Amino acid sequence: MKNWLCSRKPAEKVLLLIVAIVVVHLNCSCQSYPILKHVKRIVFLGDSITCQGQYVSNIDVFLNLKYPYKQYELINLGLPGETVSGISEPRQAAGKFARPDLHARLQRILTQLKPDLVLACYGMNDGIDQPFSEERFQKFKEGIVRLHDAVKRSGASIIHVTPPVYDGDVYGNAPDIFSDWLVSQRYTAEWDVIDIYRPMKKYLEDKRKKEPAYVLAKDAIYPGEEGHFLISKEILLSLGQKELANAGSMQEALYFVPERDTIIKLVNQRQAILKDAWLTYLGFNKPGINKGWSITIKDATSRTAVISRQITHFRQIPPPNPFGHALVPHMI
Repeated sequence: MKNWLCSRKPAEKVLLLIVAIVVVHLNCSCQSYPILKHVKRIVFLGDSITCQGQYVSNIDVFLNLKYPYKQYELINLGLPGETVSGISEPRQAAGKFARPDLHARLQRILTQLKPDLVLACYGMNDGIDQPFSEERFQKFKEGIVRLHDAVKRSGASIIHVTPPVYDGDVYGNAPDIFSDWLVSQRYTAEWDVIDIYRPMKKYLEDKRKKEPAYVLAKDAIYPGEEGHFLISKEILLSLGQKELANAGSMQEALYFVPERDTIIKLVNQRQAILKDAWLTYLGFNKPGINKGWSITIKDATSRTAVISRQITHFRQIPPPNPFGHALVPHMI
């Protein structure tokens, strides 16, 4: 076998390597990274899709309802327009300012928040609304490596998340290449990487076989509620929550909570308040963004404490029992 491979031409070797990576990727798309016992504060980094907040709220509500005694603290620091590559297109914001660069605020985040775990989802903005180029790809890889190393030096763990599916034609195959490179780091660098791109792409393709006009994102980029559920589902599955495999919505995932709709609404409110407060406190470089982000950490803590008490009240209502026996304590 070794002699056969060595006898191949360089181009053939590259093709065989690509095929091997794809085969491994397709057979191992969902890796398991159970949350370690010491983890309490989880910080989410990303661009405007993360900033939308819905997938972060979904993860928050599931983990804290299933494991109430863990008291996970999920902080969303997604920033619209942000890249990990540090590049920007000339026409960005009509030329008034460049896209924000994660690395301009990363050290403040790590030093002041001291997260136990970081989940980072970048790639959509790093294509800067243009077809794939090797130069931009190199900048993306360098930025991701720089992020990874900085988080590890801080003492925190990091899980990289591939960008969500892109449903337009501007980027060409850039999202596929960015995602495949990230997934390849599982094997070449032993990184923890969660792939949401391929599962979302397959879901979209399967839906279109029956509904040709179906979309996850009306503008090809920003997913709606269903798309955010798919993102949170893939992340939670990779965090070891295998019971979500057949869930089609957060309501189905939280079948064991009778007041789930009310709690989901409350968690969304709590997440929005904390996100605005932490973004304001830690600072960011993007002129003109949401001037309403001025709440202080003290005010946010006070307001979210009230919401948390409401969540605790609704959570303690006895859950339905579809199995005819008592649910295990951590499920209520």
